[in-house]
Amino acid sequence: MDDSHRLNGDSNAVSGRPIVNTHVHLPPNFSAFDTVEDAVRLAAAEGLAALGTANYYDFGIYDRFAAAATTAGLMPLFGLEIITLIDLPDGGTLVNDPTNLNRMYLCGKAITRFDPPIPAAAQRMAAIRAASDDRLRRMTALIAERFGRAGLDAGTTDRQIAATVAERSGVPIEWVSLQERHVAEAFQESLFRDLLAEDRGAALGRLFGAPTGVDTTDAVAVQEAIRSNLMKAGKPAFVPEAAVSFDEAYRLILDLGGIPCYPILADGASPICPFEDPPETLAERILSRGIYCAELIPGRNRSEVVDRYVTTLRGAGIVVVAGTEHNTRRMIPLAPATLGGEPPSDMSLEVFWEGTCVVAAHQALSGSGRPGYVDGDGRLTTGFPDGEARIRSLHRIGADLFSNRSSARLQA
Repeated sequence: MDDSHRLNGDSNAVSGRPIVNTHVHLPPNFSAFDTVEDAVRLAAAEGLAALGTANYYDFGIYDRFAAAATTAGLMPLFGLEIITLIDLPDGGTLVNDPTNLNRMYLCGKAITRFDPPIPAAAQRMAAIRAASDDRLRRMTALIAERFGRAGLDAGTTDRQIAATVAERSGVPIEWVSLQERHVAEAFQESLFRDLLAEDRGAALGRLFGAPTGVDTTDAVAVQEAIRSNLMKAGKPAFVPEAAVSFDEAYRLILDLGGIPCYPILADGASPICPFEDPPETLAERILSRGIYCAELIPGRNRSEVVDRYVTTLRGAGIVVVAGTEHNTRRMIPLAPATLGGEPPSDMSLEVFWEGTCVVAAHQALSGSGRPGYVDGDGRLTTGFPDGEARIRSLHRIGADLFSNRSSARLQA
């Protein structure tokens, strides 16, 4: 292992390489954190070298994140997540969403043209944001109506929820694009405010139309019960998502200067979604769509499953990164771990580090107008004898960026 893997005392004590995380949601997205600064403080306390964002539909917070991360000595990596609908030849397949056919979550890594985006990207983002905001407005009204019929406070509105989120996160309300979890949290807080724990079970039974065994003292559990019983497909407050095509989302990521990236669910669903099983077929499917980067959330998956997907995808020439999401109120460590809290294998950690270096290199190169990992049409950058040479070169560039940042931090 070369010295670029041993940058400073903040390295993973087991593997000897820096701790990196390429996927967290930062407020005002729904997040485990109240503020961006909270996330950066935890990342610094845990010794992370890089922290990457994956926010939905608004990037207003990214400059503040960059400033906080830089001050703390972290490498800020910028990304986004989009929910898309894809056409599949068999008419209906579970992709990386365990309950909705043909719905694909797609991420963008190392975006560089978000402040401001080019006009085409800004227009596309505005349309996606408007459709999402309208959907959550309608869902909030449906839940409020149901609360009223159950004899509970029905006065919560989407605007009130957004204002609360903005105040908590210290951001303008215009930066808040509500998500289902924001709405579920708001109604959970209303329920907890108005009822004692022993009375909440009966109220939830009225809301859901059936008894529930949820722990009525557990705020997060009640939030998830509200989502699953009221907001999911076929439930009383469900509103279908506006169709964002895969091609439209893919183009947006490229217009923002980023790398299209497929987030893997794997055995976070049981059984594994057909699109992802077996991993050899998943590799073929995402390569056929021009995707050369994949991401795992190891905390969803057993260690052996993580290793299987990492080995297969990396063997197919796809770089692989890892994150934690932090998109519920349950606070977990920022260092990615597998199901049960065990660290990933040394092999997987090495691949995640390599992938993060490639992402960091692309961000630096693309941000300065030079070719990165992929070009503006999503094709792998030319000028290398083969794919492995490309990855090795970008790996070295990224590792040097981390090493230089660490050296500057130690000299400060």
